[in-house]
Amino acid sequence: MSPDPATLHPLPAHERVVFLKPSVTSPNIAVGEYTYDDDPDGATQFERRNSSYAYGPERLVIGRYCALATGTTFLMAGAEHPMTGVSTYPFTMFGGRWAEQTLDIVTAIPSRCDTVVGNDVWLGYGAMVMPGVRIADGAVVAAGTVVTADVPPYTIVGGNPARPIRQRFDDAGIERLLRAAWWDWPADLVTEHARTIMAGTPADIARIAREHALEKPL
Repeated sequence: MSPDPATLHPLPAHERVVFLKPSVTSPNIAVGEYTYDDDPDGATQFERRNSSYAYGPERLVIGRYCALATGTTFLMAGAEHPMTGVSTYPFTMFGGRWAEQTLDIVTAIPSRCDTVVGNDVWLGYGAMVMPGVRIADGAVVAAGTVVTADVPPYTIVGGNPARPIRQRFDDAGIERLLRAAWWDWPADLVTEHARTIMAGTPADIARIAREHALEKPL
């Protein structure tokens, strides 16, 4: 039997672990089933503690079955400051005549677009994701990494700024996994094949997807 994705604390003895989907209320944050956050000091406060500067229309979208270690932080586009002139000081945000004189400067700043994390992504301790970044399915972000650019699928990155360390599988294997998209399988099928998902090969996952007519075109 698989855990209920609507359960806030899937491990009753460890309240530091929460499924994020039932804890998120902001319309600008979307999180898939079974994605969890591990935080000993405020796991239920993800919107306040882990998503910063969400002042604009840009969204934070996180897929299914992702693992967020303690201190994972997403900086949203509201953190941007204008850099077209001499000063980067955000006069506009303080209102009054400052806002009247400068609002057009702020609204002219190009949007960084949504920040998107795919499925089955592991974000290590203290990872920071900058505005508008896209982290693809199956990626791993090492502890302390600052992600400033898009991360390809099934790629391990680390450092500040993040740099590719290696692919987790060869190109053919990654293609098999993306077509199989196991994270979109029914929960009971994931439960049935949890051991293979954890310890099997891309070919094993592709075979199961084919058997159940679940392969997707790329």
